[in-house]
Amino acid sequence: MSTVQVPDILSPAFAADPYPAYRLMRDTAPLIWHEATRSYIISRHEDVERVFKDRNGEFTTDNYDWQIEPVHGKTILQLDGREHAVRRALVAPAFRGSDLREKFLPVIERNSRELIDAFRHSGAADLVDDYATRFPVNVIAGMLGLDKADHARFQRWYTSVIAFLGNLSGDAEVAAAGERTRVEFAAYMLPVIRERRENPGDDLLSTLCAAEVDGVRMSDEDIKAFCSLLLAAGGETTDKAVAGIFANLLRHPDQLAAVRADRDLIPRAFAETLRYTPPVQMIMRQSAAEVTLSGGTIPAGATVTCLIGAANRDESRFRDPDRFDIFRDDLTTATAFSAAADHVDFALGRHFCVSALLAKAEIETGVGQLLDAMPDMRLADGFEPVEEGVFTRGPRRLPVRFTPVPAT
Repeated sequence: MSTVQVPDILSPAFAADPYPAYRLMRDTAPLIWHEATRSYIISRHEDVERVFKDRNGEFTTDNYDWQIEPVHGKTILQLDGREHAVRRALVAPAFRGSDLREKFLPVIERNSRELIDAFRHSGAADLVDDYATRFPVNVIAGMLGLDKADHARFQRWYTSVIAFLGNLSGDAEVAAAGERTRVEFAAYMLPVIRERRENPGDDLLSTLCAAEVDGVRMSDEDIKAFCSLLLAAGGETTDKAVAGIFANLLRHPDQLAAVRADRDLIPRAFAETLRYTPPVQMIMRQSAAEVTLSGGTIPAGATVTCLIGAANRDESRFRDPDRFDIFRDDLTTATAFSAAADHVDFALGRHFCVSALLAKAEIETGVGQLLDAMPDMRLADGFEPVEEGVFTRGPRRLPVRFTPVPAT
């Protein structure tokens, strides 16, 4: 294991721009013991891919017992074997195929349009505050059939949960706020779940209440934990992906023009944004046995921090990795939203993100509608997008100007 000094992942310099540090790690210190987080940090694509795919049972998600259970309750992410397979079979159908296309695509389209209608005639918007932070939360609440009047509460809860998950420095106030959120969310959701069992509708929550595989159904607590996870993970990643796509495209006007002319390029732009500026920069796993990776040996029972942002910029995997290029030929769009993806944003293998296709549908719809509403979109004068965050990362602001499209 290397002893080379690289910028600490908790340092201001790293938070300002982690990509040079990622390069130094890959080149000289691909395995680092990080005392503050009590974890081994890995940065090379081959190592992160091996951990996520875990073909030999070397890694588990036991770290989620302390990392996410305090805010979500016990979730599907913590399960393995048959228990995981059955729970995944219960929830997965809602996020693909006809259910996604027929039941939830209209929810996505409606929520995107409503947000854009609020600013489409103004000639100015902040794509983060006015759209990106609201869109995925509104969609998930709409899919679950929750009261639209409570959307502000959902947003506060998911912000608190994400802060808890990214609390690498162990801030006590952030931890306490996350644990309060679990109590508040349970008090809100459990009565709704019980009511939906009695009076099912055509929404996702009713589907989860009724789902059964091999005689197994989800308990109220299972459903509550899954909804909490969906709200936080689905909200934060899509929020930052929307902002990231436009930040990247606005910096590359030729590629923005290409996407505007051919909307079939939106999935390419999304996949390249996931690779180039991933919304989630790191995911943890736990070693089940002693494992040797390219930088050395990790003991059994250790926490492993997989640096997604570093793996996705690995020059041994992607040519000219520090260049944003939606036309690159070493990133396969056809598999970019599946467990066989080239990038590692959604993890890989059996714990691949179950809602990846939902995120793709949200991005295709949202980006297309935004381009229609703002045909000459440009950054506000003098503004340069700045990414912020360590665990999750994206622009905090993205003010744009445009000529309003006359009403038709």
